[in-house]
Amino acid sequence: MASSHDLKEVLKEILENRGSLAEIKARLRAEVFTALDEPAELKPTLSSDNLLIFELIREFLEYNRCKYSASVLVSEIGLPKVPLDRDFVRHELNIVEDAPSKTVPLLYSLVSSYKDSNMDRWNKIQGNLTKTTAGDIKDDENCESTPVIVHGKKL
Repeated sequence: MASSHDLKEVLKEILENRGSLAEIKARLRAEVFTALDEPAELKPTLSSDNLLIFELIREFLEYNRCKYSASVLVSEIGLPKVPLDRDFVRHELNIVEDAPSKTVPLLYSLVSSYKDSNMDRWNKIQGNLTKTTAGDIKDDENCESTPVIVHGKKL
């Protein structure tokens, strides 16, 4: 007869193989957090930028089926239960969508746009480096682009 420990290990392995164990753990964490979170506790007012950022994160989590993580985010931050309208968020962030991008979270559009603008900057830097004399730069293949810091509404 199998021991209690052996039974636990087999059950754990089955749940891991099915992908259920991570979901059970996430749901348990969400339930514990919800139970411990004081409903009477007033949440600080979110700035409009923070609200937009958290909405992008919520949309991303829900799209990727992280519903328990999304519910913890909503509860912990004090987001409205109903998400902001996607068109409103898109308009506020000046995101232009094409047909394929309408099927994925807005965060993907922002990352894609950021990567494209960095590629443009990288190409300009590369062009400037190749114009310099060979004595100044020996190996322009190892140069890295300067990170872009996003300020304010210029996403």
